[in-house]
Amino acid sequence: MKLTIDSGILADTVAFAARALPARPPVPVMAGLKLTAADGQLNIAGFDYDTSATASAAADIAEKGSVLVSGRLLSDITRALKRHVRLSCDGTRLVLESGPTRFTLHTLPLEEYPTLPTTPAASGIVSGKDFADAAAQIARAASRDETLPVLTGVSITADADADILTLAATDRYRFAVRSLPWDRMTADSPGHALVPAKTLLDTAKALADDHEITVGLPGEQGTFGLTGEHSRTTVRAIDGDLPKYKALFPTEFSAVASVETAALTAAVKRVALVATGNTPVRLGFTTDTVTIEAGASDDAQAIDRVAANLTGEHLSIAFNPTFLLDGLNAIGADTTQFNFTTPGKPTLLHGAYGDDLPQDALRYLLMPVRLSN
Repeated sequence: MKLTIDSGILADTVAFAARALPARPPVPVMAGLKLTAADGQLNIAGFDYDTSATASAAADIAEKGSVLVSGRLLSDITRALKRHVRLSCDGTRLVLESGPTRFTLHTLPLEEYPTLPTTPAASGIVSGKDFADAAAQIARAASRDETLPVLTGVSITADADADILTLAATDRYRFAVRSLPWDRMTADSPGHALVPAKTLLDTAKALADDHEITVGLPGEQGTFGLTGEHSRTTVRAIDGDLPKYKALFPTEFSAVASVETAALTAAVKRVALVATGNTPVRLGFTTDTVTIEAGASDDAQAIDRVAANLTGEHLSIAFNPTFLLDGLNAIGADTTQFNFTTPGKPTLLHGAYGDDLPQDALRYLLMPVRLSN
C-alpha cells in the first residue's frame, strides 16, 4: 500500500473510525484500525464486535492494499501532523511521512481481524442535522444503568402510515419522545430498532454536518446502520423494547403553566446548589409566578422566583433538579409549557407553541418527587 493524503482529512477519517475501538480490546487485533487503499479512496475501519465505524476519503493511491495498525496510536499521530502525509508499507511496518517528520508503526496480523458486519438495507433518509438534534434531546432520558440494558437504548420507530421517524427513551423517571420527517425508502421496510443511547448520540453528532444520512433499520441480523456522505456505522441493536409510551402521556390537564425557559433554568441551577444528594427542588405555581425552593429548615435553604403564566388552580410540585434541567435544556424553546394532571402524577413538558404543538416538537414526561408532609 502506498498513498498520499491531506493531513487534516486523514486525521478526521481516522477519528471517525477510532470511535468504534474497544476500551479494553479482548484480543490485540481489536485495538487496530484497518486501512484499505483502492480506487482513489482510503477506507479506515474500527470494530468492537458491537459497533463498526468506517470512513473514507479521497487519496492519491500509488499502490493499493490493506494494513492493520494500532488505532489509538494512529489517531494520536495523525492529529499532530500538519502537512500532506505519505503512507507506505515496508514489510510488517507502516511508514507515515509528513515533511521532515517520519513515524514507523508495527502492523497487526490482518488475517486475524474479524469481518465487519454488513450494513443493513436502507430504510429511509433523514436530515443529518435534524437527526443529530433529535438524538441529543432524546438520549438525555436514557438510563445509565447497565443492569437494565433495554433502558439504556433509544427506540427508533418508523411510522407505518406516515413518513415519520420517532425517537424515544426512558429511565423510568422521565420519558422523552420526538418525531421528525424522513423519506421512507420502501413501504415494507423494517420499522423498529433499540439502539444504545451513547453510541447513537456519538454517531449522530459525527454525522450532523451531512445534508442527508441513510437509516437502515434492522433486518434478520439485528444490525442498525447509519450511512453518511463519507462514512457508515453499524450497531448491534438491543433485544427488547421500551414500554409503550402513548398510553403514558396524558392528553387532558387540570392546569397549564408557561415559563421563560432561560429564566427558569437559571433559577433552578441557583436553587439546586443546596439540593444535595437526591433532594428535590419544589416549584410552587401561582397565577403569575413560580417559586423555586430547595433545602430543609435544619440545613441550607434557597428560594427564587420567576414570572409565569398559570391557567388553573395554584399547585406545588417537586422534581429531581437534574432531570428537570435536562428537560429544560433539551426542549430548546424560548418558553416551556408545563402540563399538569395532579401533583402526584407525571408532568408533560414541551415548548410553548400556541394552540397546536408541532409534530416534531420534543415531548418530555417527568415524574414528580413525592414530598413527605
